[in-house]
Amino acid sequence: MTYTQYLVMMLLWENGEMTEGDLGKKLHLDSGTLAPLLKRLEKQGFINRSRLESNERKLLLTLTKEGERLKEKAMSVPEEMNGCIPLSEKELGILKGLLNKALLKMTG
Repeated sequence: MTYTQYLVMMLLWENGEMTEGDLGKKLHLDSGTLAPLLKRLEKQGFINRSRLESNERKLLLTLTKEGERLKEKAMSVPEEMNGCIPLSEKELGILKGLLNKALLKMTG
């Protein structure tokens, strides 16, 4: 699983279901980037993509049972990543704040 696929799954684990548009806004990804990624996740059996009855232009993303089970396996990822980055928790918090600030300036 790629990092971007992991981010998509994290958002779906947190929200349960989302439209492709809402997901793209949260990840700052356009539809051209997101669509192939979502197709791969669907092909792997982790998500379902379906059109909303109220608006055929919107695509609703939901987790499959396999996608829900994947959450259990992914629980160890943050801890494993901490070992890869030689920063204290305080430093990681500062870095996250700075990155969020930069992202807001770029998108806002």
